[in-house]
Amino acid sequence: MKKIKKIDIHAHCNIYGDIAPNYLYNPTTLITPEKLLEFYDKLNIEKGVLLPIVSPDAHHQLLTSEATKTAVDKYPDRFLWFCNADPRQYATGKNDKPDYKHIIAHYKSLGAKGFGEFTTNLPVEDERMQRLFGICQELNLPVTIHISPAVGTSYGIVDDKGLPQLEKTLKKFPKLKILGHSQLFWTEISKSDKRELYPWGKVEEGNLARLLRDNENLLCDVSAGSGNRAFMRDPEYCAKFVEEFSDRIFYGCDICSELNTHPFVFEEFLDKMVEDKMISIDNYNKFVRLNAEKLLGL
Repeated sequence: MKKIKKIDIHAHCNIYGDIAPNYLYNPTTLITPEKLLEFYDKLNIEKGVLLPIVSPDAHHQLLTSEATKTAVDKYPDRFLWFCNADPRQYATGKNDKPDYKHIIAHYKSLGAKGFGEFTTNLPVEDERMQRLFGICQELNLPVTIHISPAVGTSYGIVDDKGLPQLEKTLKKFPKLKILGHSQLFWTEISKSDKRELYPWGKVEEGNLARLLRDNENLLCDVSAGSGNRAFMRDPEYCAKFVEEFSDRIFYGCDICSELNTHPFVFEEFLDKMVEDKMISIDNYNKFVRLNAEKLLGL
């Protein structure tokens, strides 16, 4: 088949080159734009959406919205961007409550297409978090979230099993598009899963399908080992999931190191699913590009 050029909904990059610190667990730093584009050329990806990393509990190297836009300005034909903010930071607002509308509106005026990756390690229903979700709805910016199990255990916004706080937020802000991402988001695909990082095995339909059916503003970021494995673990269920939610799934890589190989494994899986007619070419095209074009107004 002649494959459509893909859009990567979930990307990060390091514009600082050799002065950025290495990871603790491998000898590389967060990937540079140039190295990321080498991946893209091999994976038939036309564009990627760069996500800033601004929460100090999220990463060893913070990436501001300004640094992210700098990478986009260097390669405007290959990158788009989201902006980001941490609601624990101070900003003067009415009644001395942080109000980020002027900051986020500023980034939108510069071309930001959304908000995220939202990784602030606070409960979803924390007042500061809810205020930020409300601003993104008002400014019509989709939000990419990373779910965490508890405050102080890892990076990510905090919710319980079943994602009840997220569901309340989806209903409270019905015009806000939320892209779900992370290991604990994808464990909701199967009710037999414990809240572990990378479950495997057959899927017994879980709470995620119900959340998608009940909340049209919930979208799925199928990136990294978490999203990729959720699809690859059970091809038969993957085919059903893609068929039902073909308008709300988004291809992503989440390449963080030049040592990452998971996008190539997922590429082979998707190709086989199409070749075996388990996924239609129309749904494949929606997944890897057309849904992103619609969401981002391309």
